[in-house]
Amino acid sequence: MNDAGFFGFSSETLGIVGITLRMSFLSTLIASALGIVLGLLLERSSFPGKRIVVRLCRTLMGTPPVVAGLVVYLLLMRRGPLGFLGILFTVRAMVIAQSLIITPITTGMIYTYATRSAQKIRAFAKTMGADPFQTQLLFVREMSGEIYFVIITAFSRAISEVGAVMIVGGNIQYKTRTMTTAISMLRNTGDFAQGIALGVLLLIIAFILQSLSDLVRKGETPEENI
Repeated sequence: MNDAGFFGFSSETLGIVGITLRMSFLSTLIASALGIVLGLLLERSSFPGKRIVVRLCRTLMGTPPVVAGLVVYLLLMRRGPLGFLGILFTVRAMVIAQSLIITPITTGMIYTYATRSAQKIRAFAKTMGADPFQTQLLFVREMSGEIYFVIITAFSRAISEVGAVMIVGGNIQYKTRTMTTAISMLRNTGDFAQGIALGVLLLIIAFILQSLSDLVRKGETPEENI
């Protein structure tokens, strides 16, 4: 990682950053979309065993990343049921593992937020004569702040994960090496200075992206950002 590149960063480091961001954005997009839809559906649905489903979701929120990584590995390995896809040790496999970890988290958070707000929002929508579709739009609009927080949480989890992506990605140089797996490798080789530098860069990237997302939010006061 010592060859000079853009702004003093080596070409390998820039490649690692690019892989990390690509994996994190895709994982966040998939997990947030699934989590928002599933969380809202779970809140508004009534069926036998709903409490068990909610408890299962909350249990999965604490799934150890290495367990999720192992499950995806077994599914995608050559002799696994999805081995024909040939995507093990690729960014796509890492995205699948990340989505498996993060989706229960986003689903559980959305369900909790929706449950707290449902009665008040539906009562207001009813007084305004809103139909079911308009009520759901109002629901999403009123929960925009919570949804934003869920997405930020999903991205933070995606960009900081190491266990699952190491298992299904393999930490292959120039292909699946992310910032977190590179830091883990550098620690094992005793290159602590380079590892710390990557860690600081990871924090800076996360801070910049969150700051940019704050700027595009509408109707938010500075106090709400704290």
